[in-house]
Amino acid sequence: QVQLAESGGGLVQAGDSLRLSCAAPESIFANYGMGWFRQTPGKEREFVAAISRWVGKTYYADSVEGRFTISKDNAKNTMYLQMNSLKPEDTAVYYCAATSLVASLKVLEYNLWGQGTQVTVSS
Repeated sequence: QVQLAESGGGLVQAGDSLRLSCAAPESIFANYGMGWFRQTPGKEREFVAAISRWVGKTYYADSVEGRFTISKDNAKNTMYLQMNSLKPEDTAVYYCAATSLVASLKVLEYNLWGQGTQVTVSS
């Protein structure tokens, strides 16, 4: 079974920064669009950021635009989410995911998911 492995979550204070990582098999990393999503209890999983396969075009949710940066390191088969100026409302479980499409902002178009990493931002 293909595995995506997130890391880097934790407890931080408002205004702090955190970087999430997502390691993927080379076959997935090279040929899939990838993205970050987040979910809080009782709410639907929501789009955070995406990066297209090959070209690496990036997309962001309005709520994180200008604060978060998605990127990929092809040599390490790893995707990152740099999160700056964190707010309490960013608290969630963050998931990395892969889609066979070039890119997508839709949860249902992603077919590979990691286990999630908790990010908690205290006020």
